[in-house]
Order: sequence, then C-alpha cells, then structure tokens
Amino acid sequence: MAQGFDPVAATAAYLATLTPEQHAKATAYTQGGHWVLLWGTLVAILISWIVIKTGVLVRVRGGVEARKPRPWLAVLAVVVVDSIIEGVLSIPWNTYSDWWREKGYGLTSQAFAGWLTEHVMHMAIGLVASLVIFSLLYFLVRRFPKTWWLWAGIGTGVISLVFFIVGIFLIEPMFNSYKPAPPGPVRDEVVAMAKQVGVPSDKILIYNGSKQSNRYTANAGGLFGFGRVAMSDVMFKKDADLAEVRGVVGHEMGHYVRKHVLIGVVETGLLTLVGLFLVDRLFPAAARLLGAKGVAGLADPAGLPVISIVLAVLGLLATPINNTYSRWVESDADHFSVVHFNEPDGLAKALVKTIEYRADSPSALEEFIFYDHPSVRRRVRAMMDWKAAHPKSEPVPAAGAPPASPPPGA
Repeated sequence: MAQGFDPVAATAAYLATLTPEQHAKATAYTQGGHWVLLWGTLVAILISWIVIKTGVLVRVRGGVEARKPRPWLAVLAVVVVDSIIEGVLSIPWNTYSDWWREKGYGLTSQAFAGWLTEHVMHMAIGLVASLVIFSLLYFLVRRFPKTWWLWAGIGTGVISLVFFIVGIFLIEPMFNSYKPAPPGPVRDEVVAMAKQVGVPSDKILIYNGSKQSNRYTANAGGLFGFGRVAMSDVMFKKDADLAEVRGVVGHEMGHYVRKHVLIGVVETGLLTLVGLFLVDRLFPAAARLLGAKGVAGLADPAGLPVISIVLAVLGLLATPINNTYSRWVESDADHFSVVHFNEPDGLAKALVKTIEYRADSPSALEEFIFYDHPSVRRRVRAMMDWKAAHPKSEPVPAAGAPPASPPPGA
C-alpha cells in the first residue's frame, strides 16, 4: 500500500466534490425512479387490461379467421392493433417518465417535439420487432404446445444477439450522428488502448448523445471483431481529461473483451425460459382473473395482453436478479479498466459525474433491488483500494487538471 494514502479518505474526498444540495437532488431523482419502476409496471398492466376488456383483439382475430383458419395473419393483425393501441395509451406516462421528469432534473435538454418524434420512431421499430418475435412465439405454441417455452427460451438468446447487432449498426445511427473522432490526443489515446487489449481500433467515434441526454457516458459495442468505440459529446462538455477518457473507455472496452454481451444473452435466455414456463402454467388462471372473454387459450393471439401482464409482473419480480447480474458485469468492467490501464483516479472522477442520476450511497437493500450498477461510493472505493495497492510511478492528473482537447463541435 502507498504510504500515507488512505482509500477511505480519498473516497470521501471525491464524493465531497459535489455539494450537499447536489447529493440531495441525486438521491431524490434516484429514489423517485424506484417508484417510477413500480408505477410504470402498474400502468402497463392497466393498459393491457383495458385492451382485454374492450374485446378488440378477439374481434380482430375473429375477423381475420372468419372463413378459415389463418393463424399467421391473425397473429400479425393482432400484434399491429395491440401495439398501436397500447403504444398510444402509454404516451402520457412515457412523456412523464422519460421526458418531463428528465427535463425537471436537468438530465435532458431535448424539446418535447423532438422527444415525441423519436418516441414514435421507437414505437415503429418496436412494432416491427414485435411482429417478428410474436409470429415465431405463436408458431412455437401451435407446433409444440407442451414444450414451446423451452424452444422459445433458447431462441430468445439468438434473437437478442441479432437485435443487439442490428441496434448498433442500423438503429442507433437513426437517432444519433456518429462521426470519426478527429486526429488529436483523445483519438490517439483510444486507438492505442484498443490495440493494447484487442478491441477494433478503426472505428473510434464521437456521437451527439447530448441530443437526448445530458448523462456522461460512452460505450464499446460489437462482437467477433466487428465493433466500435463511441464516446458521447457529453463527456467533453463535462470537461473529461485524458485520465477520465482512459478510465471510462477502458471500462467500456472491458465489456467488449470480456464478452459481456454473450454472457448477457445466456442470462436473458435463461430468465426468458423460466418466465415463459410460468406463462404456460399461469395463463389459464390469469385469463380467467382478467376476464379475457373470447380468448380460446394460449395459442389464441387475442390473449396477447394476458401474456403481457404476466410477463410484466414476472419482470418486476425479477428486477433484483437482473440488477445483480448487471452489477457483476459493471464491476468486472471496472476491474478490467484499472488492471489494463491503471487509471483509478480517472475512472473515479468520471464516476462522480454520474452521481446526478445515480445516488452514490444507497442502503444495501436498495442497491440489491434497484441498482443496475454498483453504487458510486462502492466503485470509487474499489478504485482507491486499487490505487493504494498499485501506486503509479508517474503522477496522476489532479481532479482539476486541464481537460482533454475536445473534438470540434463536441
């Protein structure tokens, strides 16, 4: 351990760079988000119940199959109608949770018209994805009525991997402008880091993340040699220096090198398999409880809102499981960053800038249930413990060091 260096005091010093008012605001936003999670689930259940009670999907399915069974067409028609109705009914809640609340806490500068336009675009993309997913799901239910949930769980992993790749290369560029980082210290540093750990170094990008969010972030996405490092312009608007760039980008490279996407595919597939098994068992009782008149059974696409409600409840109950996995992944990426690039102070400085949307010191129970990242205090302390055990020979840039030269327009 470095003589005279106290990790506890260093952690406290980093957290003290924010005022008590800033910490209180972050806590209010974070804890309010726990209620948003609950209320969002209840709103989704209410909307699906409304669709069930109208009987509109039963009529749509009946109209398509009035003369002869046409299961594929019935599924497509039901998914389109259900997606449009539920999407429109959910707009007031999404406006509050995703825009108005973010605006109120200073986490977005996007105008409502811009947000709504992008939200409708997301709804359209979601509709296309739903058509693919539910067409396959109902095919499996019809073809393998006893074991459909097993095959669907296995297929979920493959589909989620495809959607991940499509999202990076096709969907994300629809919402943001990704441009090559211009020559300079930032690009040179990130290219050198990528070559050091085997991350593709030909796509080092800056994107206009501030268009939607004022959150400090970056990502390194891709698989099997295809990928890119993308840094939000918010990093540079919040004065990221080279130490921060190394710490943050090193963390994101850790996700790529450690193949967290593939591990996530397995985790998602397993949870989906369990969830669909429970849907198979719970659907009859849920349909009766919800008053789903005219729904002939699980294979009837008119019962789609029943499935949605069961999955919404199961998803809420699975929140601690998903978050526990996510915290492990994020801790692993932090460890990768500090092992390979030894920038504990750089990552610590960056983490402090995320406190505005993730309170730094939750209780153990709150962190277990609600936090998809370890608490900032815990992460900064891990960096300071590493610094104590692995002192650098060269000086680390101070918290007030000049920022890295931002790319033009960042």
